[in-house]
Amino acid sequence: MAKIIVFYEQPKDKEGFEKYYFDVHIPLGRKIPHIKSESIQRVIQTQNSNLNFYLITELEFESLDTLNQALSSPEAKAAEADGIHLFKYLNNPPIITIIE
Repeated sequence: MAKIIVFYEQPKDKEGFEKYYFDVHIPLGRKIPHIKSESIQRVIQTQNSNLNFYLITELEFESLDTLNQALSSPEAKAAEADGIHLFKYLNNPPIITIIE
């Protein structure tokens, strides 16, 4: 099992972020091949950190090899390229982690 976990801090424009993220970016991300499961969670509270998290998105893959294959796909490249459009709604770019 391997995951991509994306942490979004509180956006400067919540309404714009929500609309773009859920109406445009998420549908692009769902086209990435080999996703075993996905989840989007709203953060209620963050402790022991100065970061003010808003959303956490997780994409799970069967293995690190499968994840790497997915990231090489045209669908993943399209979702990555689209991510820059979210920046106008955010104070900081998202934190992206890959775990195994």
